[in-house]
Amino acid sequence: MLKKRVCKDLYEEIERLEKSIIELEDEIIILKAQLKAKTEEVNSLAIENANLRYKLERLQKTYSQMVEILKKIKFPIILLDEDSESEK
Repeated sequence: MLKKRVCKDLYEEIERLEKSIIELEDEIIILKAQLKAKTEEVNSLAIENANLRYKLERLQKTYSQMVEILKKIKFPIILLDEDSESEK
């Protein structure tokens, strides 16, 4: 009788553990999918960031070139330092 009870308890515990393993495997699949989505998002943002940095550099270079051209032709210009203006 005791042997039968112990076997039944062990069998139920094994079934419970198997269900837990299945649930954990499902959760791992979900987490892997979320990780993949986040990784793709990070890569996309990194590419966008690099593109924006490039565009900013080009704009800064163009701006500097335009200022130099205007100085060479002695065109009267007033340059404002926008950074110091925004701090006030």
